[in-house]
Amino acid sequence: MRYFVAADEDRRLDPVSRQSLRGSFIELSDGVTHYELAGPEDGDVVLLAGSLTVPLFYWDRLAAELQARGLRTLACSAYGRGYSDRVRATYDETLFVRQLFELKDRLGIRQPVHLVGTSIGGLVAMRYAARYRESLMTLTIAGPAGLIPKKVPTHRLFTSDLLTGVIARRFGRRLLEGHLGHNVRDPQRQAELTAMVLDAYRYEGSLYAFFDTLQHVPLSGRAELFGRAGELGIPTLLLWGADDNVTPIDQLDTARALLKPQQCHVIDCGHMAPYERPREVAEHIASFTAAHAKRQDS
Repeated sequence: MRYFVAADEDRRLDPVSRQSLRGSFIELSDGVTHYELAGPEDGDVVLLAGSLTVPLFYWDRLAAELQARGLRTLACSAYGRGYSDRVRATYDETLFVRQLFELKDRLGIRQPVHLVGTSIGGLVAMRYAARYRESLMTLTIAGPAGLIPKKVPTHRLFTSDLLTGVIARRFGRRLLEGHLGHNVRDPQRQAELTAMVLDAYRYEGSLYAFFDTLQHVPLSGRAELFGRAGELGIPTLLLWGADDNVTPIDQLDTARALLKPQQCHVIDCGHMAPYERPREVAEHIASFTAAHAKRQDS
């Protein structure tokens, strides 16, 4: 699919525009990454990998809860999201894994971290774990993509560059808003999420990044990736929303069999447990990471 700028994308990310934007920015090999590192300086680092659409603001409430429990959080907007660059590259798991690793490395974080991934970020987190196993203390996966039935009609639409480009230009905004409408159960939180995401989607290249990701990150048939992650021996926590309509909870048993998590919790919410139930999710993560921490001074 050729790079394009959609009609509603009336803002551009550059050094000048970023001066008035929240967060920190760092140049990595593929482009500028928008990130925030906060919390107790002596706390274990929790690295947060987001989903298909969300900027790092998605993690705000969970990050605050984790920091209050003594953990240091590193959140970033994946390329094409938030205030990170809209790169002219293939938006696949390799790109997102490289972004996370380079960000951690450039910030001088040498100790193993606790990695948390949600939805598509769960796939990225599992891929990261397979490549950088020794850099992780624990792995937390929330509402992961990848286990829906293999033949998904929408996925077939995105196998052609030409067809994907036509769909993205003509119907992209409508499809994005429709996707956002299924993520969160509470109407007020849903409205907040939609406003947050759509504001960042005013920057040039955002819809291109969204649809290129749909082309290059398979959302079905990923049992092999789950199984590989389950064989790594990394202490794993699995979380899932009871009313998840995006990555349906009927795949929970399959995920458990493949990932072999030490703990699994079903949360009373929709697809976005870290966003909808930040305090409860933080309690689970803090308790789990504390049980599996490997301090350098130990």
